[in-house]
Amino acid sequence: MNLRQKIILFAVLPMMLALCAIALTVRHHAISLSQQQREVIKPAYLAMKDAELKNYVEYANRIITHLQETSRTDAEAKEKAKAFLEKMDDGKDSYFFVYDLQGTLLAHPKHGESVGESLWELQDSTGKFIIQDLIRIAREGSGYETYVWPKFSTGSSDPKPKRAYVTAVPEWRWMIGTGVYLDDVDKALAEIDSQVSRNIENTMFWIAGIAFLAAVVIFLGLISNIRERTVLDDRLGEANTNLAVLTQRLIIARKEESERIRNLHDGIQSMLTAIKMNIEIALFKLPKTSQLSRECAPFKSAAKLLGGTLGDLRKIIKGTSIIDPNLSLTDQLNKLTLDMSTVSTPITFTVTGEIKDLSLNAKEALFMTTKPALENILKHAAAQHAFVRLEGMPDCVKLEICDDGKGFDVGQAHNNPDSGMGLFSMKERLKAMGGELTVASSPDDGTCLVATLPYC
Repeated sequence: MNLRQKIILFAVLPMMLALCAIALTVRHHAISLSQQQREVIKPAYLAMKDAELKNYVEYANRIITHLQETSRTDAEAKEKAKAFLEKMDDGKDSYFFVYDLQGTLLAHPKHGESVGESLWELQDSTGKFIIQDLIRIAREGSGYETYVWPKFSTGSSDPKPKRAYVTAVPEWRWMIGTGVYLDDVDKALAEIDSQVSRNIENTMFWIAGIAFLAAVVIFLGLISNIRERTVLDDRLGEANTNLAVLTQRLIIARKEESERIRNLHDGIQSMLTAIKMNIEIALFKLPKTSQLSRECAPFKSAAKLLGGTLGDLRKIIKGTSIIDPNLSLTDQLNKLTLDMSTVSTPITFTVTGEIKDLSLNAKEALFMTTKPALENILKHAAAQHAFVRLEGMPDCVKLEICDDGKGFDVGQAHNNPDSGMGLFSMKERLKAMGGELTVASSPDDGTCLVATLPYC
């Protein structure tokens, strides 16, 4: 091996080995992070689904209670309740079912042919008496149960694991419930794994590309600087200078690549905002050693960047906060009105008085009064303008949502459970916080909703 070959070998080989080590380290940490994320995502996702199921059933139970209070007869109220529950069907696999406490099916949008039949002895493929177990849980008050059940959206009779939440309606001796298929959870986790794999592959591609380009640059640089053996000392000095420059470039390239990898990780984390708290808990439970502290620094940095939007996976993980807890109510409503304002129906937002500190639940109650009210204005009112006014008063905060649209008959809306359900939900949410909602409207004369909520 001649001197030129030795120089090239000893210049390129360490660089290639270093880049290989970097690539293997990045891959190892990325896979380790993916595994840790999966371990914390699944229980968090299931807990979120459990909370959603419970909220849906409790919402339906409140509607039934409302119908019991407003309908003239139990029979009329029961029919309205069953019709309402059957309408709450997304066309796929989210629906409500109703049984009496003797196991007779009373309402089921996917199993209409069995309505009126007793399914007390029904068993799933594992031998579990499904209806008996669900009714037992309902008799005890409410709770969850896991079993296998046909998934109607697939068009196949092959049953899938399902988790349901049920509760009793004591006055009517009913059991109502809804559920979610657990294979949907597996699909969501598989999509996360697939995304992580794609990002790892992209990272490896970029590292390989940088390694190739660096090797080419070093090779060409050395070839151009080792041509004349007669001036070996000068050429070697020049080669050392060039090598130092290239080494500095390599360090910069590594830093840039490290930054790019962090950005890639941030991209992954932004889709997983719901797991931020779980990652922090996992890091908290690790032993507090100096070596682990150094190795966990990238994960701690990633965990800090996980706070963000509750978009599509947090409407899955919603089970935490509806709004950003770091923003004031004024900022939340200002952003909401800007986002929802249209050319045909501009929305004006104003604030008067001092808005004192509100609890997160109070912010959510007022936010979730404003959002559906504006949605109704844009969808139904044919208004030329809408106004949202937030006023800080000495002992409460006052929120007005008004429009100059076509209005409606308030009395008729209150007496019609189907059309008045949105107003009923707003009132119930505010009532639970000690507040109240008043509605003023008449045909062709606009609508004005006034919500007041005391400071807690």
